[in-house]
Amino acid sequence: MRRPLLSVVIPTLDTAAGLGPCLAALAEARNAGLPVEVVIAAAGDATASRVLAARADASVIETPRGRGSQLRAGAEAAVGDWLLFLHADTVLQPGWTAEAAAFMAAENAGERAACFRFALDDTAPQARRIERLANWRSRRLALPYGDQGLLIARALYDRLGGFRPLPLMEDVDLVRRLVRRQGRSGLVMLHSAAVTSAVRYRSGGWLLRPLRNLSILALYFAGTPPRVLARLYG
Repeated sequence: MRRPLLSVVIPTLDTAAGLGPCLAALAEARNAGLPVEVVIAAAGDATASRVLAARADASVIETPRGRGSQLRAGAEAAVGDWLLFLHADTVLQPGWTAEAAAFMAAENAGERAACFRFALDDTAPQARRIERLANWRSRRLALPYGDQGLLIARALYDRLGGFRPLPLMEDVDLVRRLVRRQGRSGLVMLHSAAVTSAVRYRSGGWLLRPLRNLSILALYFAGTPPRVLARLYG
């Protein structure tokens, strides 16, 4: 039986900060023999994305700004049986390929989605506290964010209606539809880590930034429009 083709969709904006290490980690899949394509959905100045994509055998499509719109456009351009949505400043931990392949091959995998364990690229004790909180939220509340990646069968993604063109909370919106349809068991957290840049926490404050994120999430659940939340998020 043909192994599933995995399409990795990565949104970028202007300078594509962090994209190089992100793409380098994806080379593990090709080295392991997993058929994979990488689609970069670039908004703004796509020059940096194109340069890095050429080195990593990835394709680039130009899209309007807005992560929801970019992810949706990337999925439409991709041809894989499985989709992995990943942020440009996120680097998958070595060993992720074997775990992702096992998930895709599991019985009824096409009815579930998976995210990776959240980690930050900082040695500060505050980073470990934020990681524990984020992973608790993912396990107990079935509410991961996009910086943990999302691995999902194309057919299930399509049945859910895909990403909506939202400027913020596009990840929460899709996962909520998944959980409503499949229940909490429809989302699995893998052991491998998605290591994300901690620059927003270092610049915004180890305490203030998480509180800001939590406030924005609360406002979203209270019905505040995503366009307003995007301005507050900064």
